[in-house]
Amino acid sequence: MACEKCGRDTGCVIDDSVNEIAAKAKVADGLVFGSPVYYAGASGQLCAFMDRLFYAYGAKLKGKPAAAVVSCRRGGATAAFDRINKYFSINQMPVVSSQYWNMVHGNTPGEVKRDLEGLQIMRTLGSNMAWLLKCIEAGKKAGIEMPENEPRIVTKFIR
Repeated sequence: MACEKCGRDTGCVIDDSVNEIAAKAKVADGLVFGSPVYYAGASGQLCAFMDRLFYAYGAKLKGKPAAAVVSCRRGGATAAFDRINKYFSINQMPVVSSQYWNMVHGNTPGEVKRDLEGLQIMRTLGSNMAWLLKCIEAGKKAGIEMPENEPRIVTKFIR
């Protein structure tokens, strides 16, 4: 809708789960977003949800570690994975990684369970998320604060 009412700190005017999830995300230590891969991309539902969530609340998620996970039958996983990660980097959120891209392969849950490498990647991701959350907590206890933002500069490419 691009009504921009969420920019007034009132949340999204559409009455669905975005505002509810945003309230939970603001108090969460870290976030994980996942999607099946459709046509070499993240699901349309997830992208629409994340567009609204991050437009309305992205600034409030700064500094929260986040991870993307995707599941696909065969191809397109890296494109979907990249798309989800862009929401994090534009909002100054540390991106949690694993030993490879955070993806599993299989057309059904049973097939995914046979993707031993993918399952190991997910276990490593969980361990890395836990470690980073502990590091952030230790840093806070030691008095280390988030960097201050410079005033934002926006380049206008059409002159």
